[in-house]
Amino acid sequence: MKVIMPMAGYGKRMRPLTWSRPKPLLNVAGNTVLGHTLDRFSPNDVDELVFITGWLGERIQEYVSQRYAFRTRFYEQKELLGQSHAILLAREALTGPCLILYVDTLCDANLAQLKNLDADGAIFTMEVDDPRPFGVVREEQGRVVEYIEKPKDCTNRKTTVGAFWVREGAELASAIDEEMRLGKTRNGEYYLADAFNIMIARGARFVSLPVTMWQDCGQPGTMLATNRYLLDHGCARPFARQGNVIIPPVNIAESAHIEHSVIGPHVSIAASASIVGAIVSDAIIDEEAQIETALVQSSLVGQRARVHGTAQQMNIGDDACIAF
Repeated sequence: MKVIMPMAGYGKRMRPLTWSRPKPLLNVAGNTVLGHTLDRFSPNDVDELVFITGWLGERIQEYVSQRYAFRTRFYEQKELLGQSHAILLAREALTGPCLILYVDTLCDANLAQLKNLDADGAIFTMEVDDPRPFGVVREEQGRVVEYIEKPKDCTNRKTTVGAFWVREGAELASAIDEEMRLGKTRNGEYYLADAFNIMIARGARFVSLPVTMWQDCGQPGTMLATNRYLLDHGCARPFARQGNVIIPPVNIAESAHIEHSVIGPHVSIAASASIVGAIVSDAIIDEEAQIETALVQSSLVGQRARVHGTAQQMNIGDDACIAF
C-alpha cells in the first residue's frame, strides 16, 4: 500500500508559527504533527510514502529523510488548486492500493482491515453532533452513495476525518481527470469529494469505516486540545525536576531547563527550552524558547521565542520577543 500525503497549504490559521515552518512540522505532545502520523507506520507497513508539498517543502523532505527509512517520493504543488489537483500531481505513483491522509488531523484507524476489505474504496469517519463545518457521507444499505462537503443540515453525522483508501489509485486518477474536465470546482479548488462521487457514480463500492480518535491540528485552539488529548493518552513524559512543581500530564524534553517553576497540567516543553520562575499550564513551549517570571496559559510559544514578565494567553511565532 502507498500512503499519499498532501500538505502544500500555507497553514494560514496557524500563523505566526507557520511563517517560518510548514504546519506538519509544528510540535504537539513531544513530537511534530507529521511525526505522530509517520510513527504509526513502519517500512514494512507501506510500499512508499508520497508527499505533495508546497510552502517550505524542502523542510519536510529534510525532516523525513533524516528520521525515517521509508521509500519516498516528493512532488511540489505550485498552484493551490485543491485536494484533487494535489493528488493528481503524483499520478505516476497512483497505482494499486493507496491510503490518502491529511496531515493536519490525527486519527486512530484500523488499517489492517483494508487488506481483506470487500470494497473499492473506504472513507474513515466519526459521528459528531454538528457535521456542518466538515464533510459527511450518505449511506444506503451499508454503502456510501454520496460524499457531501459542508452539509447544510445534520441529517448525516458520519463525518470524514481526512483519511481515505482506494483499492486502485489509477481509478482515482481517472475520476480526477473527469472532475477537472467537467470543471467541478468550489472557490477555484478541486475537492476529493467530487472525485469520489464520480467513482461511486461509475459503480465503485465505497464503505465508511469508523475511527476511535480524531484530533485537529489546524488552528491554535484545536492544537492545544490535541496536545491535551495526546498527553492524556500515552504521550506524557514528565522527567522529574527538583525544585519545581510538576502537575501531570506533561511532556518535558530531557534537555529542557526548568527552575523555580510550576509546570502543568497539559504542557509540552521541547528540547533546550528554558523556563525560570514561571507558571505554565495548557501550553506548548517549543525548542530553545525562554520564559522568565511569567504566567503562561493556553498558549503556543515558538522556537527560540522569549517571554519575560507577566503574561497570560498568547500565540507567538519563532524568534519572537515579548516583555511585560
